[in-house]
Amino acid sequence: MSNVSDLLDSVPKGLWLGGKLVPAEKTFAVYNPATGEELAQVADATAADGIRALDLAAAAQEDWAATPARVRGEILRTAFELLHARAEDFALMMTLEMGKSLAESRGEVNYGGEFLRWFSEEAVRIGGRFTQAPAGNGRILVTKEAVGPVLAITPWNFPLAMGTRKIGPALAAGCTIIVKPAEDTPLTMQLLGQVFADAGLPDGVLSILPTSDAASISGPLMEDSRLRKVTFTGSTGVGKLLVRNAADKLLRTSMELGGNAPFIVFDDADIDAAVDGAMLAKMRNGGEACTAANRIYVANSVREEFTDKFTAKVAALKVGAGDAEGTNIGPLINTKQLATVTGLVDDAVSKGARVRTGGSAPEGPGFFFTPTVLDQVPADARLLKEEIFGPVAAVVGFDTEDEAIAAANNTEYGLVAYFYTRDIDRAMRVSAKLDTGMVGVNRGAISDAAAPFGGVKESGFGREGGTEGIDEYLDTKYVAL
Repeated sequence: MSNVSDLLDSVPKGLWLGGKLVPAEKTFAVYNPATGEELAQVADATAADGIRALDLAAAAQEDWAATPARVRGEILRTAFELLHARAEDFALMMTLEMGKSLAESRGEVNYGGEFLRWFSEEAVRIGGRFTQAPAGNGRILVTKEAVGPVLAITPWNFPLAMGTRKIGPALAAGCTIIVKPAEDTPLTMQLLGQVFADAGLPDGVLSILPTSDAASISGPLMEDSRLRKVTFTGSTGVGKLLVRNAADKLLRTSMELGGNAPFIVFDDADIDAAVDGAMLAKMRNGGEACTAANRIYVANSVREEFTDKFTAKVAALKVGAGDAEGTNIGPLINTKQLATVTGLVDDAVSKGARVRTGGSAPEGPGFFFTPTVLDQVPADARLLKEEIFGPVAAVVGFDTEDEAIAAANNTEYGLVAYFYTRDIDRAMRVSAKLDTGMVGVNRGAISDAAAPFGGVKESGFGREGGTEGIDEYLDTKYVAL
């Protein structure tokens, strides 16, 4: 696609109902966060549209589940190839509607595509077992079967990858699926709908319902007994509400929720490597990631060295529109998020935190916040307790290993933790003591389609990716013979 206007003209604007593009009764606007200007009008799905999508999903479920696993896998593989054939379109689309730099968006195309390739291979590896009963009076047959129609609710921060890591395993398992993309970033998912249509996905299997009123879609669907699973990525507050709503029908649920990731630098760490890791863990995606390092704990003996080097790298980041040459950090997603980040920084500074670089929003259009490093951050600062979701790093010192671990675990969240050390004994010991679903050891980025992604405590439950990811979409059946 040659330019922005051509790309926007090419994006499907209607509703993907069972793989067919149909017009909607009404639309809503999608905006460019770098300018605040409207990008496009997209279909605004209603409760009735949601039920129509479920009608199609329920009607297609039996045939799709009975489709040979090899065929399901080949459709996913074809979608993977078609996605990469339009990689630049997808990258530009994500940059326009979400704000991240083109380099970050290209990285997301690769990352998001891997879920289609990985689960195309996992489709043919759905197992079971057959064994003799211990008493010798029969045989035990265990099979895995598709859960049934799924509702997937995806966030705005990774408009492609958060969809593919739900759609991939659902289709591989033999489930039909309805996707409700985030209101701020529906256009990327609309493009993906075209990819699946072109890949030959049968009618009824996939619907995509952008909407300005998420509850109007999710509520009626979750009350319908034909829906069998809800998978959600987003805030812990919304996740709790969905789990409560799912309880009435005992729906299967997978919840990938908020984070408050600690990043620990021990006194024996390679400081330069730790700085590079912190840049990845904190500034990737402009800090708008549930895996983002929210609290950076550094041994006091190396704290000044780390903070000086880290601050210099953060200060050198170029802020601008994601499609501008050389941009490292794009805008935040909207005015609400800009107000949230500004409020967290102002709160910390008012309580004694020192601004090493950044600290405020620049003048001009768009929802930008200057990359920021704060040190001398007091324990009662809100940004040590709340998810920042922006390019703001808070540095806190510590003296002992036990002190660092206690501080890292002092949160209701438990998604991911990072730490740097040269000591293999410490690496194993600390990994075991951290209350998180994932740990990065001398790594600032850990997400991988081949690994199980997910948290503990109020960061949710269930896993996405890895061999574990497809199990979320399968029921276990025991047959006594």
